[in-house]
Amino acid sequence: MPQTFTPEQRDFLLYQTRTGKLATVRKDGRPHVVPIWFTLDGDTIVFNTGGSSVKAANMRRDPRVSLCVDDERPLYTFLIIEGIATFDNNPDALRTWATRIGDRYMGNDRAEEYGKRNSSEGELLVRITPTRIIFEKDVAGY
Repeated sequence: MPQTFTPEQRDFLLYQTRTGKLATVRKDGRPHVVPIWFTLDGDTIVFNTGGSSVKAANMRRDPRVSLCVDDERPLYTFLIIEGIATFDNNPDALRTWATRIGDRYMGNDRAEEYGKRNSSEGELLVRITPTRIIFEKDVAGY
């Protein structure tokens, strides 16, 4: 069953430019974790990746993923999203979202550059629909 983000969770995901840590499962069952740049489209996580990457191969075989986004400053907070990854084959959507992500992480002056680079032949647009959301605030608090 798809889950939705609360306003507080959405703010946490979009505040600053935290890197997400995406976990997928390799063919032999070993975990594979990589950092990703991402943004939101409603309640869907959106990111791009190379079509020949390990994470892309893993998601093609098993679309179940987990994404952790955390704040490493005291009092520490994290949000974990378990979900299902799908691929969007629309080249215009890939360019649009790659540019938005480039703007978020590299700034408006470099957004087009990153959008073009990350929407070239062989790149993929990935969407994660959340099935479970875990949000822990102020982990070190009293």
